[in-house]
Amino acid sequence: MTTQSQAKTLTRTDSGLASIAFALLAGFMLLTVSGLAQAGVLHDAAHDQRHAMAFPCH
Repeated sequence: MTTQSQAKTLTRTDSGLASIAFALLAGFMLLTVSGLAQAGVLHDAAHDQRHAMAFPCH
């Protein structure tokens, strides 16, 4: 029984670390892209997204 519970704990920890690593990588990528993109490109992307969601933007 101890071996099975230890294996479950290791699996749960590995998936938690993978989730944290993915969140950090995604956050870093978003900051990098938004930091390097021109303001007009960001505005146009946000503008198009608001229209796609039927959200008024004007």
